[in-house]
Amino acid sequence: MSYPGYPPTGYPAFPGYPPAGQESSFPPPGQYSYPSGFPPVGGGAYPPTPSSGYPGAGGYPGAGGYPGAGGYPAPGGYPSAPQPGGAPSYPGVCFFFSLVLPPGQGFGAPPSGAGFSGYPQAPSQSYGGGPSQVPLPGGFPGGPMPSQYPGGQSPYPSQINTESLPSYPVFSPVSLDYSSEPASMTQGTQGTIQPAANFDAMRDAEILRKAMKGFGTDEQAIVDVVANRSNDQRQKIKAAFKTMYGKDLIKDLKSELSGNMEELILALFMPPTYYDAWSLQNAMKGVGTQERVLIEILCTRTNQEIREIVRCYQSEFGRDLEKDIRSDTSGHFERLLVSMCQGNRDENQNVNHQLAQEDAQRLYQAGEGKLGTDESCFNMILATRSFPQLKATMEAYSRMANRDLLSSVGREFSGSVESGLKTILQCALNRPAFFAERLHYSMKGAGTDDSTLVRIVVTRSEIDLVQIKQMFSQMYQKTLSTRIASDTSGDYRRLLLAIVGQ
Repeated sequence: MSYPGYPPTGYPAFPGYPPAGQESSFPPPGQYSYPSGFPPVGGGAYPPTPSSGYPGAGGYPGAGGYPGAGGYPAPGGYPSAPQPGGAPSYPGVCFFFSLVLPPGQGFGAPPSGAGFSGYPQAPSQSYGGGPSQVPLPGGFPGGPMPSQYPGGQSPYPSQINTESLPSYPVFSPVSLDYSSEPASMTQGTQGTIQPAANFDAMRDAEILRKAMKGFGTDEQAIVDVVANRSNDQRQKIKAAFKTMYGKDLIKDLKSELSGNMEELILALFMPPTYYDAWSLQNAMKGVGTQERVLIEILCTRTNQEIREIVRCYQSEFGRDLEKDIRSDTSGHFERLLVSMCQGNRDENQNVNHQLAQEDAQRLYQAGEGKLGTDESCFNMILATRSFPQLKATMEAYSRMANRDLLSSVGREFSGSVESGLKTILQCALNRPAFFAERLHYSMKGAGTDDSTLVRIVVTRSEIDLVQIKQMFSQMYQKTLSTRIASDTSGDYRRLLLAIVGQ
């Protein structure tokens, strides 16, 4: 049986956040002084909330699932070039793929020898999710705190102690050992945004103030500042703005901006942990649940990131993330997300090949090798093993079963739990390729899923957006910048392109 696995034919229209009817609830009362009503509505900025779950009754992404017997990719498959080092070609086609794909495209049966073909793999795989900068105590990972502002004498009031500016808004992160993650967790990744050299929070605050003062708004000045500062530096700009002018920068920006541009700017000014927690909360608010958002965040983040998200969710929204997940999901999908919420995945980068062989046998016996499916076995292995270990398990499974594990998951599961399990496996193989595919489908077809586009560009901009861009070009023979330029417009497009880079 050939491998019908990846990527999907297209995600359904993804509702923006917050869900319709909930626009006035951002953010809840707490330490963050963001004004209510984020993000804006009107003007067709956000698509309506779907009436069903993720993403349709019958599979992923649309009702009826993928073409044929539950498989995907889209007609045309992944590119068959370049090699080596890029996206691999995919040998063979099965009888049903021959109906929709020309010979040589799509996914064939995995080779009998060692290795795994069927999903593009980066030259140097990294499994970390956080930026390589050293986290600041009491704040969020970001660039190093400057020891002093450049130029000696500051042109601003000398009584303002810039070193004491808080990382705003502030909440105490979970007490974690930041040195617990192995160094290899953050190797091989690179963001398009790096901390600005000679950073001066007060100077940037004045630039933003002038850009919004008087008639009209100098959007280009705002883009130049925001797109070239790390998130940690943006927090300092917010604090400096309030110190200097006694006004809230976010409120001023909201009064000057609208639509997708406003959503993108406000996302950039949220601390990363808060943005993830806020996205999760809005995915479960109101009628319906945006399962895709839950999967994208909880199945791709590191242990440290997940634990901080859980803590932030409780402190800022006064709610328990696990309880909300239990009330909004059910069955095996609920159990998978609850497992992800624990943040207890093994992150040892060493691979135990004997264990990989044993796990492959267990998974085969729990799925393809029996009538019915032992879902708990899949949950246990995919929720606990490290990503390098899972990759080795997938290779062992391919040799043993002559079918890759992604294909077997597609045959044994359906709906949201299938999507969640596949996301874990795809991240084990190539995390940037997973996000490249998500970006592709956010801009495919009529309309643009702006919330997904904004969320991925913002959350990956300081982590691995460089690698995501590379995989996007290999997988779709078009640069990410080109796709964004053709699907967006105005200042919104200008800011996205400034973040992504050419």
